[in-house]
Amino acid sequence: MTATASMSFEQAVHHVTTTNPMFHTTRVTVNGVSYKAFRNCPPSIPDLMRDCRERHGNDAAAYLAYQDECWTYDEFRRDVNRIAWSLREQLGVTKGTRVAIAMRNYPEFMISFLAISSLGAVVVNLNAWWTSQELDYALSDCEARVIFADGPRAARLEPLRKRHDLTIIGVRDGEQADAPCYSSMLRAAPDDAAVTAAIHPDDDFQIMYSSGSTGHPKGVVQTHRGAVTAIYTWVMQMSLKPLMFPAGPDAPPALPVSVLIVTPLFHTTACHTMFLYSLLAPATVTLMYKWDPYEAIRLIEARNVTRFLGVPTQSAELMEAVRETGAALPSLRYVGAGGAKRPAPQVAQLARAFPQADIGTGWGMTETNALGIGMFGDDYVKRPDAAGRLYPPVQEIRIVNDAGAELPPGSLGEITVRSLANMRCYLNQPAETARVLKDGWLSTGDIGVIDDEGFVTILDRKKHIIIRGGENISCLEVEGALHGHPDVIEACAFPVPDERLGEIVGIAIQLRPGAGMSLDAMSDYLGQHLARFKIPQKLWCQYEPLARGATDKTDRRAVRLVCLGAPA
Repeated sequence: MTATASMSFEQAVHHVTTTNPMFHTTRVTVNGVSYKAFRNCPPSIPDLMRDCRERHGNDAAAYLAYQDECWTYDEFRRDVNRIAWSLREQLGVTKGTRVAIAMRNYPEFMISFLAISSLGAVVVNLNAWWTSQELDYALSDCEARVIFADGPRAARLEPLRKRHDLTIIGVRDGEQADAPCYSSMLRAAPDDAAVTAAIHPDDDFQIMYSSGSTGHPKGVVQTHRGAVTAIYTWVMQMSLKPLMFPAGPDAPPALPVSVLIVTPLFHTTACHTMFLYSLLAPATVTLMYKWDPYEAIRLIEARNVTRFLGVPTQSAELMEAVRETGAALPSLRYVGAGGAKRPAPQVAQLARAFPQADIGTGWGMTETNALGIGMFGDDYVKRPDAAGRLYPPVQEIRIVNDAGAELPPGSLGEITVRSLANMRCYLNQPAETARVLKDGWLSTGDIGVIDDEGFVTILDRKKHIIIRGGENISCLEVEGALHGHPDVIEACAFPVPDERLGEIVGIAIQLRPGAGMSLDAMSDYLGQHLARFKIPQKLWCQYEPLARGATDKTDRRAVRLVCLGAPA
């Protein structure tokens, strides 16, 4: 069979991994566990950034655009090196130092991110929607003392400055004349600043916070090797499609990859599958100030965007805006969903609305550097309820029972995955790390089934997480915040289906006798403790105890059934 003939999925994977040196594989041992690995990938994210210069045309074309600002790849790298130089020379940041970023999707996020990494320091992504109370918890946990922050985030961090001995580096509207700021650091560094560090592939690269069933967010510690493995895996998938589906004579012309980032960079969906992916792809990057489907249409047209990836709500809103405006978006080649499952009926609707594009879906976790499962095109249209196939070639997947024993295809059980992209640990939580990581296998907490063709369908979640428009919300965190109210005896949060966001937060509470609680009053109270997206939008109040199970614990499924009249 030749490289130009139509191949099966398995044949295409074999062809790419045996004929393209970039994707040759080997085996490596990390902490006593043997893993499949890419033989020829760079050891770290800074090495990847440097090695990809030629792929970006040696500064011949634009790389990053934001409003009317633009950077070529060399200009971008030059700013990365200058910020890294100032971090080292002015603030003493060295290998292993934890440096946080708290801002909206500005170019400075991407530049600061790689500047921190270039020193061998550890990037800490802080959720830009967090309150001061939530930021306080994360800073106590990660012990970052240097933070890049825009105006709103700097204001929330200010009450914490003395307690945590913070150096807040103001960005854009966060800059102040008498305090460290991004622009002054950029000016202070020489134009030819060059920063290097001896980075081992298994050194810590990043800490990202992921909501979990324990209430407080958990710090997921990722390594350089893990992030690079994920990036190489995604880029390899680009080589499979032309082998499996050779382009016909009427196919639209191939275009340079151009991505539009519409989800927060503090999440893996934007940070890994778009930003870091763009280094190797190679791809140009366009940032949006704030999500707006009509502005997205304008940017897609102006920048010849080929790749759109957002939460399902955003692709649905883009589709409606296209219908309303009549925009054709001929450059668009991929419309993907991440962060939450797309409603099944929407898949065929999107395929009709964007006939020139592959409609895709993906499943991954912060704990896996966002690597995992995915599919696109006809495979997805035929299986709109599925999550896709495991991305080859270096991942492994098993479905296991409660005892951890592997189950045969077609059996329902917990999804476990093993690859070098898995996290190193949960920060400061050795017991939780040991619970979910065993011999390199990560217990995902998701319940699913694999069919004979390798397609995975995810049916349930073991952990109590609500996914609102791609944001993970811990039921226990919401309940814990509301339990502080003097009129609340107990509370139980649960997901409520929502056509736009997939799920929203609902909560049932038992009140003290004679007390009352309105939705507005509850929202005002919780606004002091939780980010706005976590605040319940549906409220049920009662004076009798909430439904309980055999062990006398609150029965979340039963409570939800009483409130919604539908099973969880």
